[in-house]
Amino acid sequence: MPTFADHLLHFLRTFPLPTAALPAGVEALSPFREPAVYDLLGRFAQKYYADHRPRVAVLGINPGRLGMGRTGVAFTDPGALAEFCGIAHGLPRQRPEISSQFIYKVVAALGGPTVFYQHFYLGSVYPLVLLHNGLNYNYYDAPALTKSLWPDMQLSLRQQVADFGLRTDVAVSLGKRNGIFFNWLNDELGLFKKIIVLDHPRYLMQYHRRDVDANVARYVEALGECLVN
Repeated sequence: MPTFADHLLHFLRTFPLPTAALPAGVEALSPFREPAVYDLLGRFAQKYYADHRPRVAVLGINPGRLGMGRTGVAFTDPGALAEFCGIAHGLPRQRPEISSQFIYKVVAALGGPTVFYQHFYLGSVYPLVLLHNGLNYNYYDAPALTKSLWPDMQLSLRQQVADFGLRTDVAVSLGKRNGIFFNWLNDELGLFKKIIVLDHPRYLMQYHRRDVDANVARYVEALGECLVN
């Protein structure tokens, strides 16, 4: 019987590029079709997801090119992949990605990667990297882009819930604006009974870095409530 890891690998490796026209200057990329990225993703998935546990979905917007786009692992830059997850690699060390820094403070506070990933699945509402003139872009940054990707985002959520065996009593949105669209999608699809919306890690690290400990504590409290339910 395929494991959570098997389903995740298949989902990311085969998720289709958009067939609808995207706005000028916008492109969607699937880093998981690159052997080096897929290898890192596979090693991570087999280490932390090789079971059949029902997990709580913790979904961000869409992957960035320097985090998941390089490691294959959501909210995990090369440094975090080696230091916290124990996945050795030959990727050059870059400036730490601030969303990854925040997430792994939360992961540590919840018992470390082994414990965290037993209960939670980190992913994205839209699973492919989006760039606008070569820079990271969000699926909601232009109404025309959101409209073009809407069927793909519906497909993404349906596949993740059905194939992975995610818990459907609750899910978590990383980012308040992401939460608006996540809730709209959920209203149409009826996948989750409740969606908890948290401030995005990048927003917290960029604008509220002085309060990082308090914000980590808020995350820990919110995610901990998911485990009690």
